[in-house]
Order: sequence, then structure tokens, then C-alpha cells
Amino acid sequence: MALKLTQIQTTVEDHHIAKLAAIAIALHMVEAVIPSPIPGVKPGLANIVTLYVLYEYGFAATAWVSILRVFASSLLLGQFLSPTFALSLSGAVLSLAALWLAQHLPKKWFGPITLSILAAFAHIGGQLLLVRLWLIPHAGVAYLIPVFATAALGFGLMNGIITAKLISNKQKKSV
Repeated sequence: MALKLTQIQTTVEDHHIAKLAAIAIALHMVEAVIPSPIPGVKPGLANIVTLYVLYEYGFAATAWVSILRVFASSLLLGQFLSPTFALSLSGAVLSLAALWLAQHLPKKWFGPITLSILAAFAHIGGQLLLVRLWLIPHAGVAYLIPVFATAALGFGLMNGIITAKLISNKQKKSV
């Protein structure tokens, strides 16, 4: 009995999404080797790609890019199934949940900048929740909230502005 191999047909869109996932993975890896003055605080540059994919390809592609980034980056950095991986995954999952919920809200009030800030807060919320429940089960974790919330606001705003500019430039080229 011979096995029959079926070739999966890919589209141009599949190739674009794969390239964007590779860019997100590269940005995540670059960020991982840059020292941070505050441990655990990173700008989340890969989230620019995630938001861009949300606007260009929709939520399903966004989820693929985000989760693929977490798994591939952790494998390449040697952190798969480590606490760092768990923190990254929890942040990504909560960010995706926030973005999924926000897509049902008025576009007038929830553009790239607002979504970026919302996703940044969800990301850090997911990470702090995991830290509190698993890694450091102590009420003192709550004292970290102002520092991480400030970082989420700043980096979420920065990433949202960059994403809005990228989307605007893409729309200008399309016209």
C-alpha cells in the first residue's frame, strides 16, 4: 500500500503572513539580547507587526503570527517551556483576547494606537497574573503594577503610533 502525499496549496497572502511572522520573530529575538534598565520591561517591537497583521489580514492571521512568534522565538533562544516562555505566552494570549474583544468596538475610538495600548496592558496583565499565581505567589507583586503599567502605556503608545504610520503609508501606496 503506497502512501499518497498531498501538497498543500499556499497563497500569496500565506507568503506575506509568513514573512511578517519572520519579521516579528526577528524583532523579538533582537529585543531579547538588548539589556533593559528595568528587568522584564521591553518595548515589544514585535507587537507592531502583530497589529499591522490585524489591520491587513484579520484576527486569525494575527493569532497565528503572535503564537508562532512566541513558540519560534523561545525555541531559537533556548527558552522553550521555561518561565520566560510561559510569561511570553500568557502575555500573547491575553493580548490576543483583548484584541479579539476590541474588534467588536467602534473603530472611531479603537484605532491602532488605542488597540496597541489595550494590548500592551493586557500583555502585562497576563504576565503579572502568571507571576503572582505561579512564580512569586506573594502580594508584593502588586507593587510592580505602576512600573509595568507606565511601561505598557509608553510602549503601547509608541508601537501604536508606528503601526498607524505603517498602515497610513500602505494605504497611500494603494491609492
